[in-house]
Amino acid sequence: MGEGMAKFICMEVQTIDDYDEYCHYVAGLVGYGLSRLFHATGTEDLAPDHLSNSMGLFLQKTNIIRDYLEDINEIPKCRMFWPREIWSKYVDKLEDLKYEENSEKAVQCLNDMVTNALIHAHDCLQYMSALKDNSNFRFCAIPQIMAIGTCAICYNNVKVFRGVVKMRRGLTARIIDETKSISDVYSAFYEFSSLLESKIDDNDPNAALTRKRVDAIKKTCKSSGLLKRRGYDLEKSKYRMPMLIMIVLLLAAIILGVLYGK
Repeated sequence: MGEGMAKFICMEVQTIDDYDEYCHYVAGLVGYGLSRLFHATGTEDLAPDHLSNSMGLFLQKTNIIRDYLEDINEIPKCRMFWPREIWSKYVDKLEDLKYEENSEKAVQCLNDMVTNALIHAHDCLQYMSALKDNSNFRFCAIPQIMAIGTCAICYNNVKVFRGVVKMRRGLTARIIDETKSISDVYSAFYEFSSLLESKIDDNDPNAALTRKRVDAIKKTCKSSGLLKRRGYDLEKSKYRMPMLIMIVLLLAAIILGVLYGK
């Protein structure tokens, strides 16, 4: 792992193959190790390497997408993990994506990156569906659901180039609390994929490919026969804060009424 990561200290991530190789060293090898540990304990069958690798790549690519601004602004030297093969279709330099005048191209590039990450989702679902031990399952499933949710949040979202974009704490807590079975995973992947699909712009240069990959994820989830409604919402409800204020005011009125009534 260290040797592989060191290779990219002085080497730019040029191609998508380079990108996959870097993510393999950083996270795919972790997937290999985890699968071997599960097998060594006798709790799981040994997963195929390509599935273990995809588990790591999906998580790592999601982090790389989400952390663009933090990485590009790193001091004393920026960190550049987005492959030139993708970003060079939209801008001359990777750092140009963060400038407001390039917002349209930046979002198109972002969508291209998310579409690339989605290719690993099917393998991840296949890997998780084979897990037998509940502790192993939850350990793997929760981060993967967070990843597909983060992809849905980041997709077509210019805020990725302006600041921190991440899932709400309340939604994160729900995922941790409610992820107990493969049915929960299929349902979460289906809903987050549907939310991402609702954000696809027909004018986006990768719209057709994005839809194809989202459709593949949804088809896998639906064919399981295990879907159930989760009701995940990526955005804070605009009614939540006014409702909270109303409750506080009502409680204050009741307390004052009791005090003055005495």
